[in-house]
Amino acid sequence: MQLAATIDGSHAIEGDLSSQEGCSDAVQKAMLALGGIDVLINLAGLMSFCTYEDEDIECVQRIMQVNLITPMLLSRAVLPQILEQNKGQIANIGSMFGSIGFAYFSTYSASKFGLRGFSQALRRELADTDIEVTYLSPRAVKTPINTGPIVQMGVAANMNMDEPELVAGLMHKAIEAGKKEAYFSYPEAIFARVNGISPGIVDNATRTQNRIARTFACPEN
Repeated sequence: MQLAATIDGSHAIEGDLSSQEGCSDAVQKAMLALGGIDVLINLAGLMSFCTYEDEDIECVQRIMQVNLITPMLLSRAVLPQILEQNKGQIANIGSMFGSIGFAYFSTYSASKFGLRGFSQALRRELADTDIEVTYLSPRAVKTPINTGPIVQMGVAANMNMDEPELVAGLMHKAIEAGKKEAYFSYPEAIFARVNGISPGIVDNATRTQNRIARTFACPEN
């Protein structure tokens, strides 16, 4: 609400995105406020950093809900309108973790892998329409989603992190260009492609980084 108040012509809509009814209600409110929807950007996300044996089951369900199920429900809710007008775009904000499964981020990685698969499948389903489906994959971004231990681990493991303003600008350009997929920053984008072809190479290349990460994900061990 505070951010919307600083942007001319913007509308902030509150809603419960944990259920199909809540997502549908939020979309209906947005349509009424805006006069329709041309672009849906699924950006909300949660993260967890720990060993999987210590992962809280409720946290697993919450992350999968917010990162994967909610974007699917919101996309489903806007489809009737954009199909009727045969014009629109769904942009799903993923992560390099959706192409490379990172140790100690098992649930988060799973949610982003799922979002990437959903984006590809929906894009192919809508190939004969003028509706675009875009999947955007940034690397780590300097936002509060990265807690103290994650930041400390990133420093120790020489992990690259981008400023949010830079990433937002790249996303904006990719959405405007109607790109099918966009992977931001190197060498991570190349690393993701290698992982898709030969994950064993990445298994070996990340062993040292994984050992460093464990000291922060499970400090008592």
